[in-house]
Amino acid sequence: MKPPEPAILPHQHLPRQTAQPNFVSQPTTRPSRIRWLILSLLFLVSVITYIDRGNISVTARQMMPAYGITDQQMGWIFSAFVMGYALFQIPGGWLADRWGARVVLTGALLWWSICTAFTAMVAASWLASLVGTVGALMLVRFSLGLGEAVALPTFNRAVTNWLPAHARGFGIGVAIGGIGLGSAITLPIGAWVMVNWGWQTVFYLSSLLGLGMGLLWWLLARSHPHEHPWVNEEEQALLEREPPTSIDVPWRTFRQTPTVWWLVLSYSCLGYVAYVYLSWFYLYLVNVREFDVLRGGIYASTPFLAMLLFCPLGGWVTDRLAANYGLTTGRAVAGMTGMVLAGVFIALGALIESPFLAITCLSFGAGWLYFSIGAYWASTTDLSKAHAGILSGLMNTGANIGGTISPTLTPWLAHHWGWPVSLGVAAAIAILGGLLWFKIDPGKGLKT
Repeated sequence: MKPPEPAILPHQHLPRQTAQPNFVSQPTTRPSRIRWLILSLLFLVSVITYIDRGNISVTARQMMPAYGITDQQMGWIFSAFVMGYALFQIPGGWLADRWGARVVLTGALLWWSICTAFTAMVAASWLASLVGTVGALMLVRFSLGLGEAVALPTFNRAVTNWLPAHARGFGIGVAIGGIGLGSAITLPIGAWVMVNWGWQTVFYLSSLLGLGMGLLWWLLARSHPHEHPWVNEEEQALLEREPPTSIDVPWRTFRQTPTVWWLVLSYSCLGYVAYVYLSWFYLYLVNVREFDVLRGGIYASTPFLAMLLFCPLGGWVTDRLAANYGLTTGRAVAGMTGMVLAGVFIALGALIESPFLAITCLSFGAGWLYFSIGAYWASTTDLSKAHAGILSGLMNTGANIGGTISPTLTPWLAHHWGWPVSLGVAAAIAILGGLLWFKIDPGKGLKT
């Protein structure tokens, strides 16, 4: 006779009944995404910086005859901004490292927005009676440059704090890519506002945008992820928490690291070429290629739209190359490729007779120039995360030394030998900057 089956007691089902609910009741919390909010805000600040920087390139069309300013004097005014911008890069980077991106960038936005508004009224001020209209404009643009100098080193400090190492090239590419959008919309919109409401209105509207952006940055941004109330623990775990930066700057270490100085020299070449676009491209189209004021503003935006697309693309590429082939190769290939191709396309644009083909080539030249941006700025962080602000400020000083020369030398070369020669010099300088990447080795870090 078959023995009876053992009874299955109710409590024996208990483990099976409770196992599945316990598993389901413990979902994984996803990281918050505040780092992308910070990056979006940096992009918008970048847009504002280049609206406030580039608006004078548009308004110069009416300012120059209104005040009897010559091309050469306008070049001095352009260069005054760049001189102030160059002089305060290193202090701006130190401030960002020391006090954080939230406080420093808010103060900078307020400062340069006030200077932007003052540009429209300085010719009627007491300052013009002391040093003349050209001198007054040079002083106010110099002051504007001091304020805007803080922006990019602070961007690099914020990107270093808010993004993981494998995304910093892309992050700074997105942030600086706002240059392209800011410059692109300034030219056509600025020209339209100038034609309909006068050139002074362009400066007043730009100032209001800057003040509004300063308020938005103060309310939504923080210097570090752990300070932000919307960042959860999972997002903090993705990001490296940097130790407090020492007030002491290791200048001797900087001096003894060859890569630092090759970066500065190569980026000086980029700065020279960039300021040809920022200072003279619109006037080149109107005065040399003979576009009218409004059409010139539309077509002059195309190089800056190329910058908008190529800048984050280059940052993404350098991050991928660095991950696969090492920091030095990843940065050098992206940086060299962008600079050399920029030189090639600028040279073609200078020689082509068709205005529209010339604009196409010159636009690709600008795009490839900014393709290399991510490699440059990420290299400063590769060298030292703790001093990312001041190192990038040092590098950007080089760019703006080149930029100080460019707005004045460009029309001088064009006056004596023609615009093809003037743009050809810019092309050669871009190629030189690309070749200097053979000497740049961020993978070794700072010399100890």
